[in-house]
Amino acid sequence: MNFWLFKSEADVWSWDQQVAKGDQGEEWNGVRNYQARNFMRQMQIGDRGFFYHSRADKEIVGIVEVCALSHPDSTSDDPRWDCVDIKAIRPLTQPVSLSKVKSDPRLTEMVLVNNSRLSVQPVTAEEWNIVCALGSTEPQVD
Repeated sequence: MNFWLFKSEADVWSWDQQVAKGDQGEEWNGVRNYQARNFMRQMQIGDRGFFYHSRADKEIVGIVEVCALSHPDSTSDDPRWDCVDIKAIRPLTQPVSLSKVKSDPRLTEMVLVNNSRLSVQPVTAEEWNIVCALGSTEPQVD
């Protein structure tokens, strides 16, 4: 299993909206960055990800799961753009702010720290466990 981080502006697509989609999940569409698209093409069903509110809150608020493999993005007629579907699994017990991530010396190599503009990014298993601990959330896979 691989781990990822999905960034969304809360006023565009929030954690509550993701949760409301239930087990059917929702397309993670609108990504127009080749590196982020390529990461989505690598994803497998059951991969887990952090749901991150960017811009205003700048915090990791929940855990999602990939529930559909990479497929054409329904918001584009351009065949270069793909997306995956994700579903909400659970919120973090305590949101983890970007400043908390940046201040933790164990997370200095995390993509979120070094390339904060990338909307879909990989997370290592070690980073996954650390962030879950910071969020007072068990890292286990259900």
